[in-house]
Amino acid sequence: MNLNGKTVWITGASSGIGEATARAFFDAGANAVLSARSTEKLTRLQEELDPEKKRSLVVPLDLSSRDFTAQVDQVSKAFGKIHFLVNNGGISQRSLAREATIESVEQIFRVNALGTIALTSTAFPIIHPSGRILTITSVTGRFGTPLRSSYSATKHALHGYFDALRAEQSETGPGVTLIVPGFVKTNVSINALTSDGSAQGTMDPSTNSGLPPEAVAHAILKAIRRGKDEVVVAGIKEKFALFLKRFAPGMLKRILAKSSVT
Repeated sequence: MNLNGKTVWITGASSGIGEATARAFFDAGANAVLSARSTEKLTRLQEELDPEKKRSLVVPLDLSSRDFTAQVDQVSKAFGKIHFLVNNGGISQRSLAREATIESVEQIFRVNALGTIALTSTAFPIIHPSGRILTITSVTGRFGTPLRSSYSATKHALHGYFDALRAEQSETGPGVTLIVPGFVKTNVSINALTSDGSAQGTMDPSTNSGLPPEAVAHAILKAIRRGKDEVVVAGIKEKFALFLKRFAPGMLKRILAKSSVT
């Protein structure tokens, strides 16, 4: 599929996977709507990619909100219909399930699940029927891992919601794709919420040695061009864990019980 002149809306575009995805789409000739909480970071990215602001738009948003009407109207006025919505924004967790405050759990659900669903629902009328909704989930959306109970739960929720949406829209479009990353070298562990809701502030070794975010961006564009429903972008260990989940769940259970997954 030729992306030249098509429009993509990316959440979490200020860094990591979102930023890499914005760069990849822009390089492919697409118009890019950049969203995240940090207007400053988004503006800096826009100035680098599109100094004349002819093919891009900065639309700040907070996924903990429920009302995205103003943002959708802003995008619609600038570009009309969009062709791709990339749901990438979210927060992770580093806390034992029994120690996490309900407030921190609620925040993770508000941002990762409810916010993503609310934005998708509000933006749906401006998504071209031949376009595609792409949602970044996680390998932990297939099985829970220590210190990520609520994060894993939200990713499971996204898998269920978008699998159902895909089935509902199978005859009319747009298409729905789940991008399932393993460890990716971003700030996700630095910003992850601890038991009291504060940010962890440090990068996990597994995250530090993860795939570059550009690998996920490449997988997103490839999924669009091939019309894929689901794409796993992960290292050997994570792919092996998915294999065990399907064919040897008891073995995976024992491995996870002994793992801190940091």
